[in-house]
Amino acid sequence: MSVTVSKRMQRVRPSPTGAVLSLAAELRAAGRDIISLGAGEPDFDTPVHIQDAGIAAIRGGQTRYTQIDGTPELKDAIRAKFQRDNGLQYERSQILVSSGAKQSCFLACQAVLSAGDEAIVPAPYWVSYPDMVRLAEAEPVFIQTELDSDFRITPDQLEAAITKKTRFLFLNSPSNPTGACYTAAQFAELGEVLRQHPRVVIASDEIYEHIHWADEPYASFAQACPDLADRTLTINGVSKAYAMTGWRIGYVGGPTALITAMKTLQSQSTSNACSISQAASVAALNGDQDCVKTMTAAYRERSDYIVKALNTVPGFQCRAGEGAFYAFPRVFGAIKNRNLRDDTKLVEYFLQAADVALVPGAAFGAPGYLRISFACSMDTLEQSIARMKAALA
Repeated sequence: MSVTVSKRMQRVRPSPTGAVLSLAAELRAAGRDIISLGAGEPDFDTPVHIQDAGIAAIRGGQTRYTQIDGTPELKDAIRAKFQRDNGLQYERSQILVSSGAKQSCFLACQAVLSAGDEAIVPAPYWVSYPDMVRLAEAEPVFIQTELDSDFRITPDQLEAAITKKTRFLFLNSPSNPTGACYTAAQFAELGEVLRQHPRVVIASDEIYEHIHWADEPYASFAQACPDLADRTLTINGVSKAYAMTGWRIGYVGGPTALITAMKTLQSQSTSNACSISQAASVAALNGDQDCVKTMTAAYRERSDYIVKALNTVPGFQCRAGEGAFYAFPRVFGAIKNRNLRDDTKLVEYFLQAADVALVPGAAFGAPGYLRISFACSMDTLEQSIARMKAALA
């Protein structure tokens, strides 16, 4: 008798970025000089004062279970961060600490969505959003954006996508994969639509908040639309801004009823996030923020370089992002020039002909694009551009 898996698993795909990284690792192990621009991970080490806090936690005996929803010390540091950076006020009961912002997004879908519900997912999207929705037995509804619209949805598009079944909306600013960011005024315009649909819960994924360099100040959705805070989940974490991806700490602030439901789900799955990582995250959020500014300045320098360089690659068109550490060029011309079928085949071509690993835009709901991570050295970026140009010559 063969073993079968659940029906819900038949609707879910493995992570496409993970597949690209695995293939690149295999080729590297076989002796190929592969440059990987696929990882969404800072290339910096975790700042020393945060490392020291983790070491002190181990030696101080903070190696046991904590409260399921996070230690009081970390929850207070998160509350202070929300107040300081976003003007948002939360009680401890409105904060949940999880094992990464990804888990926070997953718990939010499970807590809000039921079978037959719909969740709006603007595209290009982070690869996990649609499958998180499907695992909650709901249906993702996509709003397509393009380079020419700066990868932002409009109020008219949002209104057209909402139906009687709509219960959830994902927003991600700055965006993975495009680097696009919404202003406070643009969020306010979306808020005008959402006020007419009180059943819709907004999940504002702000994990790249501090990797931001637009002329206007960063805007959190709940900050721009304070009257919608009672149905907004503001999701963040320490992974990107503090180069702490492996520490696995995410957090969310929101209405007590939803946070309580998410806590219950977490109690029946992972229990608390790592106690040592929580102690280190207190140091990250409460400590000197100059380390974040230093890393962000480096990302911006790389962004300026890679966007300009990509626009010199035959068949590429790229806009400058306002944050995160990705470029998302449109590559229809390069696909056509090489007589290839699509962006996935172009990625395969670059991997074989240029030893450069990228992620196809189709994985993010945007066929004809590529995601290029510039969380790497400038020398690596320069080599990559040279290799891709040579492969297309």
